[in-house]
Amino acid sequence: MSVSIAMVRAARHNERMGGTSLLCRVCAWPSNKVFRRTIQGKTALTVFAHQERTSFNYAMKEAAQAALQKKGWTVLVSDLYEMNFNAILSRDDIRGEPKHPNNFKYSSETLLAWKEGRLARDIEEEQKKLEKADLVIFQFPLYWCGPPAIMKGWMERVFSKGFAYSREFRYSEGPFKNKKALLSFTTGGCESTTTPKGMAGDMNVILWPLQSGILNFCGFQVLPPQIAYYVAHETQEVRVGMLKSWEKRLETIWDEKPIRFLPNQDFEGESGGYLLKKEVEEVKSADKYGPTVGQNLGKPLPPDSQLKSEGTGL
Repeated sequence: MSVSIAMVRAARHNERMGGTSLLCRVCAWPSNKVFRRTIQGKTALTVFAHQERTSFNYAMKEAAQAALQKKGWTVLVSDLYEMNFNAILSRDDIRGEPKHPNNFKYSSETLLAWKEGRLARDIEEEQKKLEKADLVIFQFPLYWCGPPAIMKGWMERVFSKGFAYSREFRYSEGPFKNKKALLSFTTGGCESTTTPKGMAGDMNVILWPLQSGILNFCGFQVLPPQIAYYVAHETQEVRVGMLKSWEKRLETIWDEKPIRFLPNQDFEGESGGYLLKKEVEEVKSADKYGPTVGQNLGKPLPPDSQLKSEGTGL
C-alpha cells in the first residue's frame, strides 16, 4: 500500500500533538498505541500583542516568562509587533502556484500547502512553536471586545486547516487536545462593567467567540482567563498585586482544570445537523441553567462558566 508524503506529514503532525497515528486511521493499520511526546519539562508559548514595552501587558508577559522559567519551563515568545507579523490572509500564504488559481479558496489551498510543506515561512515558524508548546498564553489588551487585529490575524493564518482543525478533528477531538491555552488580557473598564448587569455586557458572552469558537474549536483545554481590569486607572500598589497574583497562579498552572465545554459525542453528526442529541437535552432539561453560553437551550446562562473551571474557585 502506498502512503503519500502528505499523509505521512499529517500523521507525524498528529503524533507530535500527542494523538493516535493518522497512518493507522487512514490506512487501517492495526494499532492500540497512543503516541505521546516525551519531554523533559514543559514548554510554554506566549503570543504577545502590545506596541509598548512600558505597558502593563508587557509587564504581565515578563512576569509570566520569569515565573514559568523559575519552575523549569522552557518559554517561547512571539512578540507580534516586534516581529512586524503580517496579519493579512492572502495568496502569499502559500509558496508555489495554487492548485486552482482562477477559483482560489483560502482554506483548501492552505490545507494542500500545509500537507506539501509549502506554507509561507512565517506561518511555518509559528506552527513549529505551537507544536513544541504544552501551554499557550495569549497576552493582549482587550480592544473592541476582542484581541488586537495583529493577534486575530496570527490566529487566522497560523491556525490553518489541517494543522489546527479539520472536519474530522475539531472541538473535543481537535489536534491540540493535549495542550492547554488561556487568555491573559487587560481592560479599560472596571470589572462591574462586564457583569450581566453591566453597561458593556456579560464577560462570559464576550469571551465565548474566542474561547469556544477558536481555542476550543482547535481542541485546546481552555483554562480560565487572567483578567487585569481597569489597569490604567489603578494605583501602583494594585498593579503590583495583580502581577504577584499572576505569578502565583503560574506556579501551578499545569495542574488547573479547564473550562467545561460540551464534548463532540453530545451532538449529532452531519446528517443530524450537528444538533444536541435529544437524550442529552432531556438529561439537562431540569437544570436551572443552560449547559453553556452557546448551547443555552433558551435558559439563563451558567454563571461565570467562561471565567472559572467547573467545580473550582478559579
